[in-house]
Amino acid sequence: MSLFVDKANIRIKAGDGGDGAVAFHREKYVAAGGPDGGDGGKGGDIIFVADTNLSTLADFRYKRKYTAQRGENGRGGRCNGKNAENLVIKVPFGTVIKEESTGRILADISDKEPHVVAKGGKGGWGNPHFATPVRQVPRFAKPGLPGEEYDVVLELKLLADVGLVGFPNVGKSTLVSVVSQAKPEIANYHFTTITPVLGVVSMGEGSSFVMADIPGLIEGAWQGSGLGHQFLRHVERCRMLVHIVDVSGSEGRDPKEDFETINSELEKFNPELAERPMVVAGNKCDMATDEQIEDFKQYVNAQGYDFFPIMAAIRYDVDPLLKKIQEMLSKLPPIATFEPEPAPVMRVEDFDDHSVTVKNVNGVYVVEADWLLQVMRGINFDDYESLSYFQKVLDNGGVIEALRQKGAEDGDTVSIYDVEFDFME
Repeated sequence: MSLFVDKANIRIKAGDGGDGAVAFHREKYVAAGGPDGGDGGKGGDIIFVADTNLSTLADFRYKRKYTAQRGENGRGGRCNGKNAENLVIKVPFGTVIKEESTGRILADISDKEPHVVAKGGKGGWGNPHFATPVRQVPRFAKPGLPGEEYDVVLELKLLADVGLVGFPNVGKSTLVSVVSQAKPEIANYHFTTITPVLGVVSMGEGSSFVMADIPGLIEGAWQGSGLGHQFLRHVERCRMLVHIVDVSGSEGRDPKEDFETINSELEKFNPELAERPMVVAGNKCDMATDEQIEDFKQYVNAQGYDFFPIMAAIRYDVDPLLKKIQEMLSKLPPIATFEPEPAPVMRVEDFDDHSVTVKNVNGVYVVEADWLLQVMRGINFDDYESLSYFQKVLDNGGVIEALRQKGAEDGDTVSIYDVEFDFME
């Protein structure tokens, strides 16, 4: 039995853009053919896609760094460099990708669409871009921009309609095996299931739902006790829960205490889980007395839950439970997905290093600052408010003052990475 891996930490780095070229047209009998350096190619993106053949994140235990290719440099003759190929990373359906440092959700791989998580850097401009009537022979080009890079956490949250919860060895694996084609390993000892099992339950006439056997929880699971904690996250996706209890108390536990313990663990891990629609199945009824079954039924009904006595091993009275599940699912919203969260707008004060480098290259004032590049990633230069904010950043971050000290005057060209504008006091 292979250990299920549902969380992994990796580093992803999109490709840097290729550098623009400085080159000049050479032609017989033409003294100055003019600049003809090509632009650099774009760096490769990091793209995540879902793969139905994968069920764990085990592969990411052995490879932790993924780097896309760099864009090709520009060449003479206005030959632009080739864009680099994107790096495609395959993960199981239901993988949520978060930025490690902030917990920000970058993508939820719950469909068949490709998700760009880190964008490749733009290629640098070749020297023809900098030619003007005054500056006809620009002897410089722009380097490519760096690609985005993140330390990310991959978390697999199962995509299932129904989650089976309960103590170990109460019959969750058995129920999945008799109502679907799933074949989990079943044995009579604690923590039998260390790999969540998904089974498709067919209800006829094209109707079906996905049932997940969530490994057995124990008291303290939400704090990390036992195996339960690492699987609680899978319950978050489920549209409804089926709480399975050993109503006979065959292992010396009280069914009512079991029920309260598991519900408490769910609520402590995520309060929303306590509000999730739920039905209760009392398993191992063949080992319980009629009085035990009736007493537990009244206890569960008093808390507002429907109760279904079953014997999962022989599929006894399982159909009423399945019909109730089908009826409830028909009224519930679809499986939850997580929306990507936008990057926070970076402010000058967010950076410890505010250093700015200004170079006068053939009359163009080229500005470089690592912190400024990160701010620019969140700026929409087609939006007036965003542009106004960027102007404040240049002022508050000392960029305008650095340009003045370097000798920039009204009308001079300022170049900041892939943005150019005229300097105005």
